[in-house]
Amino acid sequence: MSGANSNGTTHNNGGNHVSTKRTSTPGKAAVLALGKAFPDNLLLQEQLVEGYFGDTKCEDATMKEKLERLCKTTTVKTRYTVMSKELLTKYPDLAKEGSPTIKLRLEIANQAVLDMATKASLACIADWGRPAAHITHVVYVSSSEIRFPGGDLHLSARLGLNKNVGRVTLYLLGCHGGVAGLRVAKDIAENNKGSRVLLVTSETTVLGYRPPNPSRPYDLVGAALFGDGAAAVVVGADPIEETEFGFLELSHAEQWFVPGTEEVVEGRLTEEGICFRLGRDLPEKIEENIEGFCRSLMEGVVEEGFDGLFWVVHPGGPAILNGVERRLGLGLGKLEWSRRALRDYGNVSSNTVFYVMDYMREEMRKGGGGEEWGMVLAFGPGITFEGCEGLCLMKNAVSELRCGHKKHSRHM
Repeated sequence: MSGANSNGTTHNNGGNHVSTKRTSTPGKAAVLALGKAFPDNLLLQEQLVEGYFGDTKCEDATMKEKLERLCKTTTVKTRYTVMSKELLTKYPDLAKEGSPTIKLRLEIANQAVLDMATKASLACIADWGRPAAHITHVVYVSSSEIRFPGGDLHLSARLGLNKNVGRVTLYLLGCHGGVAGLRVAKDIAENNKGSRVLLVTSETTVLGYRPPNPSRPYDLVGAALFGDGAAAVVVGADPIEETEFGFLELSHAEQWFVPGTEEVVEGRLTEEGICFRLGRDLPEKIEENIEGFCRSLMEGVVEEGFDGLFWVVHPGGPAILNGVERRLGLGLGKLEWSRRALRDYGNVSSNTVFYVMDYMREEMRKGGGGEEWGMVLAFGPGITFEGCEGLCLMKNAVSELRCGHKKHSRHM
């Protein structure tokens, strides 16, 4: 684990060059630690088409050709999934069209989501370096679990958290759930002095797995793009010197919805599981609205414009990233953390933004990057935009020379 005290002293326990630390703003929430977890089954994109059509016993050559094209355009190389040949052998109805398997799917998903959430939380708490008993609040995010009491309670019990831990559950938010959770965690941390919030996201595609069907072409997009996993972060204000090492301060958070787009992304719970619909105009709608949203989120904080910021963007897909890059005029490599997360994990719904954030932290620890201010963004059903304006608390000599961003009065 690496970090630095408030005076900027460098700490390096990992053997790599580590950037020094900017002084955090009193009372402002920051991400203090991060952990992630995945199921055991690794899916290689190059093997997906034959495996998927074989497992579902589908012989539709046209659908197969479409999926082959999609697998190339998504840029995904590897993903992790709960669904496996062993699971399909044990429960063959999961791969049959029209099978009323929602009860079975929920039993599998609820357990898998909790298991991954537990592993991610333990990894995050180890990264944090303080006892789990010091967690005061839990924010639990999932679009893959439906039950009560929810995973927030089961997770708190597994981790041995105090019985008076404050719990908030955010269900069925889709891909913007991770940043929505950050917004909630930020509010809790900044309004409860000394609090430490464990934000956990966990997702699986088990609820939506079904055989190819010409009447549901968007199912192929899901098959080519989505993966499973979990993530966790600890959020708190006023890091304890020499004990906690925040790396991303959450300066301001905002949420928008785009009127008239309620049906562009939607999911319906049926006897077969969750049926998703992804409109082809989703990337276009995001591109049309991203500049206005970012300008509202920035509100005059920086002078250099969008390309002078760092970008932690949920990689909903390459078309979405390309649209964001084009509309904001971002330079080559500005969305590399997002593209790398998409390549390595696929779109893992609410979790994915934290995998992007982890790549950001990794580069900053090695002395890369250097941008002081930046954006954490995600997009989901609604269409909903979620964003946090962030201050990177790690810096290096390069950042001192090229970052001259000025603070808006709301940060003082």
